[in-house]
Amino acid sequence: MDLGIAGKAAIVCGASKGLGFGCAEALAAEGVHLTMVARGEEALAPAAADLRKRYGVEVTYVAADLAAQSGRDAVLAAMPEPDILIVNAGGPPVKDYKTLSREDWIHALDANLYGMTDLINRVVGSMEAKQFGRIVTITSGSVKSPMVGLDLSNAMRSGLVAYSKGIAAVLAPHNVTINSLLPGLHATERLDAIFSARAGAMNLTAEQVAEFMQQSIPAKRFGTAEEFGQCCAFLCSVHASYMTGQALLLDGGVYPGVA
Repeated sequence: MDLGIAGKAAIVCGASKGLGFGCAEALAAEGVHLTMVARGEEALAPAAADLRKRYGVEVTYVAADLAAQSGRDAVLAAMPEPDILIVNAGGPPVKDYKTLSREDWIHALDANLYGMTDLINRVVGSMEAKQFGRIVTITSGSVKSPMVGLDLSNAMRSGLVAYSKGIAAVLAPHNVTINSLLPGLHATERLDAIFSARAGAMNLTAEQVAEFMQQSIPAKRFGTAEEFGQCCAFLCSVHASYMTGQALLLDGGVYPGVA
């Protein structure tokens, strides 16, 4: 299927690895020009070079911390008027909720909620003017089913999904959509950190925790960054213009509810 977005320009956050890279790759395969964003240039530069070489699209990158105003400014200086924005940030640390400090909450707010909404707010004007825009926020399955130990993430991810839903109807008349992708357990470095964090509490090895969690998924496997990216690319396509304000769960069948 031709997604109809060849030649469009996208900002992809958290793009050096994991789910963000999966999204960047899927868009590049469709002929979308990219500005890839992540905090560390060491991983970001080769990731950008890889996609540029394999797909022949224009790929620039910005090493920036999106929790900081200066980081967001640098990204928008590199691509001030994207057609597509993929909002994505690494999750807050796994900590006992009783030990969370005010500083922990403020940092999570800047990194996973305010920083993301600021990026969205600063690109929607040009999208409305062009009568085309696609925004995808990558959050977490914890929005539907909060996870023990991920209390900061539970709160911030849920807030971002609610914010996205709240503005979707305002953007819809301009052919600007905003949807949220809620990943379940995907094979990424973030998941490895969760295995390690839970191993001590469960008196198991990280490998045993991984096996236990995998067997709890109806699909009996973890998701991949590649298939996640393909779902993201579809939401950015011309075919998804009537889909907005949605929170789509990709979890291999774990969530037991219907809504």
